[in-house]
Amino acid sequence: MTRPVLLLLAALAAGVGSARAETAFTVKKSEITDQKAVFATVESPNVVPARSRIGGTIASLSVKQGDLVTPGQVIAVVGDEKLLLQIKSLDAQIAGLQATLAQAQTDVARAETLAKQGAGTRVSLDQARTAVEVAGAALRARTAERALAQQNLDEGQVLAPVPGRVLTVPLTPGTVVLNGDVLATVGEQPFKLRLRVPERHAVTLKTGDTIRIAPDQLGAKDGVEGRIALIYPKIEDGRVVADATVSDVGSYFVGDRILVWINADARPGYVIPAPFVHTRFGLDYVTLQRPDGSRIEVPVQRGDARPAPGIPDGLEILSGVGAGDVLVKS
Repeated sequence: MTRPVLLLLAALAAGVGSARAETAFTVKKSEITDQKAVFATVESPNVVPARSRIGGTIASLSVKQGDLVTPGQVIAVVGDEKLLLQIKSLDAQIAGLQATLAQAQTDVARAETLAKQGAGTRVSLDQARTAVEVAGAALRARTAERALAQQNLDEGQVLAPVPGRVLTVPLTPGTVVLNGDVLATVGEQPFKLRLRVPERHAVTLKTGDTIRIAPDQLGAKDGVEGRIALIYPKIEDGRVVADATVSDVGSYFVGDRILVWINADARPGYVIPAPFVHTRFGLDYVTLQRPDGSRIEVPVQRGDARPAPGIPDGLEILSGVGAGDVLVKS
């Protein structure tokens, strides 16, 4: 086969391949939701204080600012020497009452033996039995007091109330604290975004709306999306406060300001796939296919990127096309 024939076949094959690669898109009018840029702050759902349950002196602190904690984790120990002295005193009293109870039980056994032999009186037996009951009751009372003192001593352990990150530790070991003093504050996780939106957008703001976070925020290269979870009914300083949940909001900095876009007003417009737009000499064009099959290039004015269902690479066209136009790739 000669070289000219091979070149002709290759050209025909390329033409067929390009024809197969062409796709068409019919322009339709759709509803476009404009977005407004606002600032949001990373905040904890709840900032919970870890409080001392007894008064005393801080013996140790096992956390510092920024540490992650789990519920029930010991973050500090408060010691009270009076409780130790009280426990020692109760231990001595319990030992004495145990000896008294043992002696009373021995007296009861002796009185019962004499009563069986007819050598003892009924009164002596009753007195011995009463002494056993009194000694037993006194022993149980002191044992309960010791358990209470031990519980107070155990409550010197300050526990983390919620899972999260330690935000503040205002005290140091050796500090004297009272019952109820705050030893640390824990920011509950996962963190959320708190938005403060101008009140003129209160009508369009709805629970479940998608928010878009600017790229390079939160350490992410691409934009991150989230959803509005709660809109507070009270307007503060002319702004509507709302909370949004984001899966990649981070887990360290609280109070970090982040640029986000929220849904504002909706309007009709045209969204087409971005590959149908080509740029030449600084102008944007699309190729229209006429009803007779001919094609014509039309200049258009492009808008912002508008990803839409079925059009992930959607691009808004401000002028140059209308509903029903059939676009083809050039």
